[in-house]
Amino acid sequence: MPASPHHVRPRGAAALSTLFALVVACSGDAPPPAPDASSTRALSQGEVVGFAHPDFAAHAWKGLPFAAPPTGELRWRAPRPPASWTGVREALASASECVQYDPADPDDVIGSEDCLYLDVYAPRLARDAVPTGDARLPVMVWIHGGGNSIGGAAMYDAARLAAEGDVVVVAIQYRLGVLGWLSHPALRAGAATPDDASGNYGTLDAIRALEWVRDEIASFGGDPGNVTIFGESAGGIDVFALLLSPRAKGLFHRAIAQSGVVVSTPRAEAEGYADANPRQVGSNEMLLRWLLEDGLATSRDDAKARIAAMSPAEIESYLRAKSAPELLSIFRDGIGGGMYYVPQIIRDGHVVPDVEPLEAFARPDGHNAVPTIAGTNREETKLFAMMGSPNVRRVFGMPVGVRDTEAFDLEGEYGGLLWKAQGADQPLTAMRSAGRDDVYGYRFDWDEEGTLLWVDLGELLGASHAVEMLFVFGFTDLGRYTDNVFADLPSAERLSRQMRSYWTHFARTGAPGRGADGDLPPWKPWGADADAEKYLVFDSAAGGGLRMEGDAVDVDDVVARLAADPRVTGAEQRCALFRGLVEWSGAFEPEDYAAFEDGACRTGPREVPALPGL
Repeated sequence: MPASPHHVRPRGAAALSTLFALVVACSGDAPPPAPDASSTRALSQGEVVGFAHPDFAAHAWKGLPFAAPPTGELRWRAPRPPASWTGVREALASASECVQYDPADPDDVIGSEDCLYLDVYAPRLARDAVPTGDARLPVMVWIHGGGNSIGGAAMYDAARLAAEGDVVVVAIQYRLGVLGWLSHPALRAGAATPDDASGNYGTLDAIRALEWVRDEIASFGGDPGNVTIFGESAGGIDVFALLLSPRAKGLFHRAIAQSGVVVSTPRAEAEGYADANPRQVGSNEMLLRWLLEDGLATSRDDAKARIAAMSPAEIESYLRAKSAPELLSIFRDGIGGGMYYVPQIIRDGHVVPDVEPLEAFARPDGHNAVPTIAGTNREETKLFAMMGSPNVRRVFGMPVGVRDTEAFDLEGEYGGLLWKAQGADQPLTAMRSAGRDDVYGYRFDWDEEGTLLWVDLGELLGASHAVEMLFVFGFTDLGRYTDNVFADLPSAERLSRQMRSYWTHFARTGAPGRGADGDLPPWKPWGADADAEKYLVFDSAAGGGLRMEGDAVDVDDVVARLAADPRVTGAEQRCALFRGLVEWSGAFEPEDYAAFEDGACRTGPREVPALPGL
């Protein structure tokens, strides 16, 4: 299978933003917190003071710099250590997000290039009671999702996870989109180090944040020798990238990928034109489009000729002279909810190995072999399908109900199966084949949302993308929206406690086991045999509860199931389901599976446009 990028339907990002707007709405109007003197901590850069969280027994420190601003000459360069300060720095508010389109207003660019900051949450303790030595706490470093083109740390309040799990949680930011991943020979020509020449600046930001954690987290009571990286969606993609990266070796000791996928981009593809494949918008294609937009070329051929005539210094100067909104301008037509796609996780041979990721995971020396959890949600793509599926009723573009429940459920089922193959089963099987017995899988099945007005959210969303984050972080108090999202709040609270128990016990020990209190069903490692139990299902008692299952799939299995599924009524529905998979996934192209049982799915060459990645 080609290692092309992961794609989703454009309106999916809008749905994702709407879901998490509920979380933000519950805390967005709170007044600024007052500094709490007992939270004063001494870092190598200077002293900081945070605040006591109003709802949980936690301290929080927000907006701490882990790198110098990547501006001016440091744009498209590896992050540098941050500067020191004098006096006590107040760390009371998250920093500006990195440059991105505004999910609420795609005509607006928000954020700052000066965005390499992080937020820290820890159990509330006086300065003289901070754990030291062997008593230091496990550290969990959160990498946010959003297609690697939107998002930030502010949305993820980890106070409950830190306080109730007795861990230190760090939520990081990293450069996004074209500022986070851009590989071009002209930028390499002026690079001082292999890091500077990498093109993987967002990945290097995460690595720099982990270096900061190594050097500074003991001041917050965290153990730099016990660091778990965890992330969702694009954050899960980034977790897999860090597992692959030699540059990240030794900086973390466990990993959790929630609804990520394993992808990487060959450097030639990351720097190419879109002539052969309109989805492959490499850096020269971007340069061509900027020249056309600026009126410096009259056609594609003219732009290519101008690029060929420019020296590396001229190209670099042209790129660096552009403002952030000007850089993003060429992606405006392809955005959805603020998200857009650029080649990412670029195989530069230094930060990211120049090898297929699954091949690297199958070799003991091909990746950072730390205890790993990977899992997906049963109906990942319902979140996106509800904004574009013909099986959903919409009024003024907003979903108001399901038109055909069985057909819509099939969309969610096959989207979830393909995501499971790419995001859990294939990478875990590869790691297991390398002789590892410290890898664990899960599937999140909870689908018991309530109603919003007359809309049945359980039917419309179900066990869709991103829902599990509400449970991992303990976001079960959504104010006036709580009953809309959770039809049975006590049951949801119980599942949330169970997930947080497994997550924090894994961070503490390297194995989820029976959870922090030893009272949960044993979460067994991914079984090597074909008929072995492989992954834990997360669901409420009404949905079957916590249980181990074993039906692993790869991409070919998903296509074969769809080809033979008796519930699919005819070639038209079968082909629509297949095309739906192709449109959001980089797992295969239409021509790879030209026909099912009757050959009806190939009607001629099909052009699939570039879509935002998750």
